[in-house]
Amino acid sequence: MSEPATILIVEDEAKIASLLRDYLEKVGGYQTHWVDRGDAALQAFEQVSPQLVLLDLMLPGMDGLEVCKAIRLKSQVPVIMVTALVEEIDRLLGLELGADDYICKPFSPREVVARVKAVLRRADASGQNKILSGLQIDKEQRIASINNRQLKLSPVEFALLSHLAAQPGRVFSRDQLMSSIYSDYRIVSDRTVDTHVKNLRRKLADAEPGVELIESVYGVGYRFAT
Repeated sequence: MSEPATILIVEDEAKIASLLRDYLEKVGGYQTHWVDRGDAALQAFEQVSPQLVLLDLMLPGMDGLEVCKAIRLKSQVPVIMVTALVEEIDRLLGLELGADDYICKPFSPREVVARVKAVLRRADASGQNKILSGLQIDKEQRIASINNRQLKLSPVEFALLSHLAAQPGRVFSRDQLMSSIYSDYRIVSDRTVDTHVKNLRRKLADAEPGVELIESVYGVGYRFAT
């Protein structure tokens, strides 16, 4: 059984945040993480690796528009903006910012849960459609294949591929990848991660020539192609 999705709530009003957390956890069955400042949201995003961000527009430290822009520079994780400013809606959903949906204040908490579920469903369907070349990953049996051709992966390579493919388009730093593939928290160098990625790329290229599934992002890390 898969773990529940994690929702990052960025909201400066504690009562609203508490209400959202209660409904998202008890009604939606999600995990939540809350920060009350825009300038804390990006660090929390890196630490928590949420599947969706519920982002208030008016925030101390950094407003929601700037937070959304910064997230979009590194990830396509769904963002739902929360606003009382109706005139901002066109900008929120425009190409400039790339928000996936919006909710107007005042709102019903049940409506928020319904919107979150709908956006996550769309993201899951879109992500599956964008995974290139028929990649299939069976985590229980630890088997990966491309177009029914099984890949001969080491345990570390399988963990690396699974982690990257779970969120196509999201850029992972080497530190994040180390944490995901080494459960014993051993100390390994960036070069070790690069070597695993190199070997994994070679095996993917052997199975599907001419298609680059794992992309390098200069100075940051790696992402699975969308």
